[in-house]
Amino acid sequence: MGIESSAHTLGVGIVHSGKVLANEKAMFRITDKGLIPSRVADFHSKNVGKVIRSALKSAGLKMSDIDAIGYTRGPGLGPCLRVGELVARSIHELLGIPLFAVNHAVAHIEITRTLSKVRDPLALYVSGGNSQIIGAIEDGFRHYHVYGETFDIGAGNMIDNFARAAKMKPAWGSTVAKVAEGGKYIQLPYTVKGMDFTFTGLLTHATKLLATNDLKDVAYSLQETAFAMLCEATERALLLTKKKDLLLCGGVAQSRRLQAMLKSMTRAHGIGFHVAPDQYNADNGAMIAIVAEEMLNSDVKQSSSDFGIDQRYRIDSVRLPWL
Repeated sequence: MGIESSAHTLGVGIVHSGKVLANEKAMFRITDKGLIPSRVADFHSKNVGKVIRSALKSAGLKMSDIDAIGYTRGPGLGPCLRVGELVARSIHELLGIPLFAVNHAVAHIEITRTLSKVRDPLALYVSGGNSQIIGAIEDGFRHYHVYGETFDIGAGNMIDNFARAAKMKPAWGSTVAKVAEGGKYIQLPYTVKGMDFTFTGLLTHATKLLATNDLKDVAYSLQETAFAMLCEATERALLLTKKKDLLLCGGVAQSRRLQAMLKSMTRAHGIGFHVAPDQYNADNGAMIAIVAEEMLNSDVKQSSSDFGIDQRYRIDSVRLPWL
């Protein structure tokens, strides 16, 4: 069983031998004012029992059937992460089963890698809170190496902030994508430095243009520019690493436009492109369960210092013995 609680989504997933048996969730409703972590944590606390029961029912299991429990250690919002940790610790103590602290970014990659059945891909992880280009390497220990990343905010947060500035409801990426249909391109700041990128300049300029330009055109231009930046940096990383497969994962991976742009780029180089169904790109419990099962099968031993929460838990600090 895996418990995901890093932000506004509370997810509980159950897997067996890499197969997802249940993937249930409850989502805190985000208003145009954003979210307050303490309120989201209260929501998670009130709903976690119901979501766990729903996951067990979907899987046709009892709690006593669970062999191990995993939770999101980070990165994420502290109060929200704490809820998942406390629930997982309680189940661990109650059932006497192994407990695993899971990195959120690793989980996004691993569920997509498992479902796609690829061994050693490059991953573009694009979410609200982060955007990174990641690949597995052996450097003393097997781990995911960050080849490129955002220097400021994640692409998802940038798009959501633009949606709020434009007074869209709901203020998130899918609304921006819908508004952008049929728009015309306006020149916007484009900042790629090698395999790294920044989004605040793009956001600031696009927000200013709202006062004097058609919303459809600004939304289209923002989306195209941001995704082109991601594609350029990812293409450079693919050619550097010579990886044969690209995974797209994270909340923003649900964007059909980003998928199409990356698919076109990888096809030109004869590289495989893989993306999971939407329910596994959005934050979910199954991805935490997948990694917990991999850790269990690899006989990973975690000490007390590996537990707790870490709001800035870096993916490149995680050992991956199952790869």
